[in-house]
Amino acid sequence: MRKIILSTALVCAAVLSQPAFSTEIVVVVNPKNPASRMFSDQASQFFLGKSNMFVPLDQAEKSPIRAEFYQKLANKDVSQVKAAWAKIIFTGKGVMPVELHSTAEVKKAVAADINAIGYIEKSAVDDTVKAILTLP
Repeated sequence: MRKIILSTALVCAAVLSQPAFSTEIVVVVNPKNPASRMFSDQASQFFLGKSNMFVPLDQAEKSPIRAEFYQKLANKDVSQVKAAWAKIIFTGKGVMPVELHSTAEVKKAVAADINAIGYIEKSAVDDTVKAILTLP
């Protein structure tokens, strides 16, 4: 009986420690963009304001994909990302990414701008965008 309770507790702890939203997330660009592959540290430069080579597009602030994306990409939570951007904006070194409200909006914006970079669920990739990084 004691082993069953301990096993159940371990299973519950493992389940509760998993993010609420868990899927493969991909970083996408316009299909005409010459970038074909990117590493996490490169992508984090654009989404954390350290480079302006691309125009980053964010998902909605409260969306589960946004929280999981920043955790997987840079090991940061949304509040840490907001704090980093606040510093960048305060010093006049950048502008916060445009916040879009759905994967469909991110895809549409990336498809319309060769310099845009965004993130979506891997299952949503089609020929309107090009995946250059997968975050498992």
